[in-house]
Amino acid sequence: MKRQDFRFLEPLRVRWAEIDAQGIVFNGHYLTYMDTAISGYWRALALPYADTMKLLGGDLFVRRAALDYLASARYDDRLDIGVRCREFGNSSMKVDGAFFRGDQLLVQADMIYVFADPVAQTPQRLPDALRDVIHGFEAGQSVVDVSVGGWKEHGEAAGTIRREVFIEEQGIPADMEWDAADASCLHALARNRFGVPLATGRMLEHVPGVAKIGRMAVLRSMRGTQIGRQVLDALMAEARSQGYREVLLHAQLSAENFYLRAGFQRRGQPFEEVGIAHVEMVRAL
Repeated sequence: MKRQDFRFLEPLRVRWAEIDAQGIVFNGHYLTYMDTAISGYWRALALPYADTMKLLGGDLFVRRAALDYLASARYDDRLDIGVRCREFGNSSMKVDGAFFRGDQLLVQADMIYVFADPVAQTPQRLPDALRDVIHGFEAGQSVVDVSVGGWKEHGEAAGTIRREVFIEEQGIPADMEWDAADASCLHALARNRFGVPLATGRMLEHVPGVAKIGRMAVLRSMRGTQIGRQVLDALMAEARSQGYREVLLHAQLSAENFYLRAGFQRRGQPFEEVGIAHVEMVRAL
């Protein structure tokens, strides 16, 4: 196995607690590493695992887990764990795992998961919809669709995401989250291949020539993927098509690096908004 054989790689750094008396990673930890990487694989598929399994009416159980140890990882090594789905059976899926330190293959994993009733654990046919998503991802296809429209079109789904992120998670008062601008804004909405809403944002005119992007929200289970960036790019593309020369936004300080990577620059000093530290950021179009 080589790094280029895997579309998905999960980064991981070896911790002190994972080293055994020989000074190398204890063999059993590689299964935990693999499980961590599988969780990342589901995020890369834009499929929140628990909600997706509930939607499909089943769950995945490990039927087989085999590891081949070729070389040892040590404390503070940076590993990249490749995951790919290699083959489907009627109710099963075969998954390859590969543990790389740089280009060196340290350990390879051979896993079989069976889709089954979550209570009785009796096998069921692996849903075709799930097969299609995985096939598409492994073929290089996008697993997210971002559309831009009005509140009438996207309001229900966008509102659900914003309520979960801003009101329930961040504790912003509901009367400060909703405003009259929603009715006239353009809203971007990201959905996965099952049509489940995952992220949203909105755009309105700030002053002539300048658009303002706001209410950027990504469900917790999907953070750290590219879904938020896809929503942001869709809104900036819309602003550009409407002739705006600049976009600005008020970024929570915890999200500043996300916007810096997207080409925004900080303007001015941090300030408090809805009880959370923010900073104004701008980008020319």
